[in-house]
Amino acid sequence: MDYLYILQQALVAIISIFWIYNIAISVCSLIKFKEKPLLTKKTHKFMALIPAHNEEKVIKNLIESLKNQNYPKECLDIYVVADNCTDNTAQIAKEAGAIVYERTDPEKKTKGYAMQWFLRKMQEQNVDYDALCVFDADNIVDKEFMKAMNKKLCQGEEIVQGYRDIKNPDDTWVTAGYALFYWTMHRFYHLARYNVGLSPLLNGTGFMVKYDLIKDEGWNTKTLTEDIEFSLINIASGRALGWSTEAIVYDEQPLGFKQSWSQRTRWSVGHLQCFKYYIKDLAAGVIKNRKIMNFDGLLYLMGMPIMVVTLAILIINLAIYLGDGMTLAGLILNYAKYLAATFIIPPLTAILTLILDRRPIKPMLKGILCYPIFLGSWILINIKAMIKPNTTWDKIEHVRDIKTKEI
Repeated sequence: MDYLYILQQALVAIISIFWIYNIAISVCSLIKFKEKPLLTKKTHKFMALIPAHNEEKVIKNLIESLKNQNYPKECLDIYVVADNCTDNTAQIAKEAGAIVYERTDPEKKTKGYAMQWFLRKMQEQNVDYDALCVFDADNIVDKEFMKAMNKKLCQGEEIVQGYRDIKNPDDTWVTAGYALFYWTMHRFYHLARYNVGLSPLLNGTGFMVKYDLIKDEGWNTKTLTEDIEFSLINIASGRALGWSTEAIVYDEQPLGFKQSWSQRTRWSVGHLQCFKYYIKDLAAGVIKNRKIMNFDGLLYLMGMPIMVVTLAILIINLAIYLGDGMTLAGLILNYAKYLAATFIIPPLTAILTLILDRRPIKPMLKGILCYPIFLGSWILINIKAMIKPNTTWDKIEHVRDIKTKEI
C-alpha cells in the first residue's frame, strides 16, 4: 500500500507541474506586449492554395472572399487543387476565377498529399512567390487577411497562423463546442505563447508559410494532422511560428456528433503519429537549441500521456481505498478534484474567453452547458485512438452555404 501511495504522489506531482506551467503561460495572453517592428516595407506576392475534394457547394464563396481582399490583385494568385473530385468543384472554381489543377490518386487523398503534389508542380514551373497561404474549401476569408499576413512578413515572420474563427458557432451544440474550444485555444494557448516568444501551432487552415522555406523540399508530411506535424518539425529545428489575430479566416464546423467524432478521432490518431515520429526530434531540439520554446513544443506532445497518467491516478486512488488506505470521503474528494478540472473549469474558462473577446454569451449558452459532454467525448476518442487507431481519412461534408456578407 505504501508503494501505491508513493506512486500516486509522484504522478500527482507530475500532473501538477504540467498544469501549473500551462496556466502560467496562459496568463500571458492577458498582457499586451509591444508589436514587433517592421524590418522592411514591401507588398509581397502571395499564392492562395485551396486543396478541395468534392467541395462544389462552398468553394465559390471562398474564392470570392479571396478576390475581394483589401490587397493589390496582381499580388495574389488563387490556386485550387481539385483532389480526386467526382463533382463540379474544378469547373466552379475555374468559373470563379481560380487557377485549377486536377489530381487523381485514390491511394493518397489527404490534404498533405495534395499540397505536396501541388508544390512539386510549382517547383517544376519555377514560379516566383514570396509566400503561400493555405485554406480549406469551406472557409470565408476576412478582407484584411492578406494585408495582415503581408505585415507579418515585413516583421520577419516566416510561418504564421491566422485567427481561425467559426462561421456557424450557434448552429448546434456540437458547432458551439468547437467554437468554444477554438476561441479558448486561440487566446490561452496560441496568443499566450506568441506573446512570450514561444511558438503557437498551425490550425490546419488560414496559415501562411514563406515560400522559400518549402519551394525546394515541398510539403513533406506523413501523418493525419499535417498542420501539427509541420509545426513540430519547425519547432524541433528551432524555428518559432508566428500568430496574427488580424488575419481572420472563418471555418465551418461539423453539425452532428457523428461527424465530429470522426474528425476528432483523426486528430487524435494524428497526434499519436506525431508523438511516434517526432518525440525524439523535439527532445533532441531541447538539448541542441536550449530554448524554452523547444521544451514547450515537447510538452505539447505530452497531452495524451498526461491524460493516461490522470486515469492511472484515478485507478490507484480506488485501489488505495479498497485496501483501506483511504476513506470514502477522501476518495470522493480526489475524484471531485479531477471531475472539476475536466468538466467544470473548462466551461468557466470558455465564459472568460467570451468576456475577454467581447462575444455575446447568450447565443452560446447551449454550447457552454454541453461543453463538458464535448470535452468528455474527446477523452473517449483519445482512449479509442490509443487502443485501435484508424489511419484512414474520412471526408467531412460541408453543407452550409454561408456567404461573405452573412459573416
